[in-house]
Amino acid sequence: MNVLDQIIANKRLEVAQLRQSQSLESFSKSVYFDRVALSLKESLLSAGFGIIAEIKRKSPSGGNIKTELDVTEQAQFYEQNGAAGISILTDSTYFGGSIDDILKAREAVNIPLLRKEFIIDEIQLYEAKAIGADAILLIGAVLQPKEAQQLTNKAHELGLEVLYEVHTPEEIAHIPPNADLIAVNNRDLKAQKTSLEHSFKLAPLLPAGIPLISASGIKTAEEIAALKAASYSGALIGESILRDGHLAQLTQNLTP
Repeated sequence: MNVLDQIIANKRLEVAQLRQSQSLESFSKSVYFDRVALSLKESLLSAGFGIIAEIKRKSPSGGNIKTELDVTEQAQFYEQNGAAGISILTDSTYFGGSIDDILKAREAVNIPLLRKEFIIDEIQLYEAKAIGADAILLIGAVLQPKEAQQLTNKAHELGLEVLYEVHTPEEIAHIPPNADLIAVNNRDLKAQKTSLEHSFKLAPLLPAGIPLISASGIKTAEEIAALKAASYSGALIGESILRDGHLAQLTQNLTP
């Protein structure tokens, strides 16, 4: 099994346990469930080119990144330094995250929060809504086209935006037409190899009318300028900011 297969196998066990311990209706008791979500899409578009800054402690490709991070401080740093939104990994086994990370960030900042998770079941959408997320990630590599469309529709019913991630031309054909944002993942989730050139190669193949995000492997203002010139509306950046703390430098020249 490759890394992605291992992650999904483990995720199926986690979802089964979640379904045993929680009903869909139980999430409606959360103080955040009826909250009107912030729009990640509008935040990115209003920035001209926006950065979604990521919170994660470790990853299969990067190893330990920032294992002792304080979520509240990190989220506030991102908000104060120009992030259009914050992506938060909630997978514990492979990324060191938890749903508590979103709860802490939600209390600390007033910018959109993306739950970055390997979503395979609608109960994860209800959970995302209950913990104060504004948007969720769906990954083309792990979903059948029918599943992707059903989860997109359910997310919208719950008032959540959908960032739909692709890595191959084949996955582009199955992007739900009502996705709010499209992300090109520059990292091959199966081989755990990263190339920014992937965003430039796939850009001409992506559907018009849905804002594009480049994710993974982005480190410099020059790379951001190139992505903006290639019609991207934003970038999702985690590891380089967490290691270097240079978000303000990356955002200072971004104008609508």
